[in-house]
Amino acid sequence: MTISERIFERLAQLGMSQKQFSESTGILQSTISEWKKKKTNPTSEKIMVICQVLGVTPEWLLSGIEKNGSRKSRADWYVIGKDTELGHLINAYNNMSRERRSRLIGYAEAIVSLDF
Repeated sequence: MTISERIFERLAQLGMSQKQFSESTGILQSTISEWKKKKTNPTSEKIMVICQVLGVTPEWLLSGIEKNGSRKSRADWYVIGKDTELGHLINAYNNMSRERRSRLIGYAEAIVSLDF
């Protein structure tokens, strides 16, 4: 199944029209119609807004694989929004020196290994 097929499958599940989807995403209706007619896929910069509006993960939209690892495959990566708690943590981590990153990882591993 292609990305565009998954989009239209999800729209049907949600009972959402192409017009409503267009208004919610800011993607032109003509672009959405092209996906359906020509069986093309959205551009990469549209993926996150599409996922947000449809209530799906990028993993599912791009591959059909659920976050829980159905199809006996789990992604080796995460997709995290910048404005989430984890996004802020990653941003802070990226702004640290190599030494501080190493210390932070050590602290995190120590905390995880504690028995409560």
